[in-house]
Amino acid sequence: MGLLSNRVDRDSLKPGDHIYSWRSVYIYAHHGIYVGDNKVIHFTRRGQELRIGTVLDVLLVSSRSSRTHVPCSTCNPQDEDHGVVSSCLNCFLDGGILYRFEYAVNPTLFLAKARGGTCTLAISDPDDVVVHRANYLYTNGFGCYNVFNNNCEDFAIYCKTGLLVLDQRTMGQSGQAVSIIGGPLAAVLSTPLRLVTNNVYGMAVTAVGVYCASRVAADIGMRSDVLKVSVEDLTRRLATCTLQVVEPSLPAVAPPGS
Repeated sequence: MGLLSNRVDRDSLKPGDHIYSWRSVYIYAHHGIYVGDNKVIHFTRRGQELRIGTVLDVLLVSSRSSRTHVPCSTCNPQDEDHGVVSSCLNCFLDGGILYRFEYAVNPTLFLAKARGGTCTLAISDPDDVVVHRANYLYTNGFGCYNVFNNNCEDFAIYCKTGLLVLDQRTMGQSGQAVSIIGGPLAAVLSTPLRLVTNNVYGMAVTAVGVYCASRVAADIGMRSDVLKVSVEDLTRRLATCTLQVVEPSLPAVAPPGS
């Protein structure tokens, strides 16, 4: 791995690695946890998640890669009926290149990798803990997919760190999502400079500064609105949330004789 690329060879993989592969001409990346034996556990937008996510989910699904990789016979098709799936490494990569997500990077390297979704300032837990979380969530689920606060990168980062954003109405752990928001935000916040200067370079420097600040502030390793949550507690929370959402409220019934 280096400054410009996190590309790695398959032979260097070990269980507990957070890996990813770019999709659709590098528009976005798909993330997962390598658990050994040529298997990757990852969180998808298929099935139920697509109906609950945002409009952007549909755009990402429709912009499928032009690669011609065909899923192999060893991956169980019925696994795609829920969000957390297990695939062989080939099917996960879908014909793309293998990259490894970096943890505990120094701030200089973090900012040098201008595009989010490739590294974090946060520290990873031991590999056996990471694999346990991934396997547990494969059995019990990771909630409903949402491109901004509960996506494949959020899943992988949680498996690696056990850190969870407390308020699910805000931006999740994903650096990729922060990049999507941070660019336009930087442009908007730098626009007021037009009132005091016509210096294009000054506005560009300000926009870059705002973008970098937003990435650092939103990184899971820097945020104050995160909590270490055990995977067992997480699935209990998700089960409670699901019951509250899908359980219909019963109409009030008047007592007999009223």
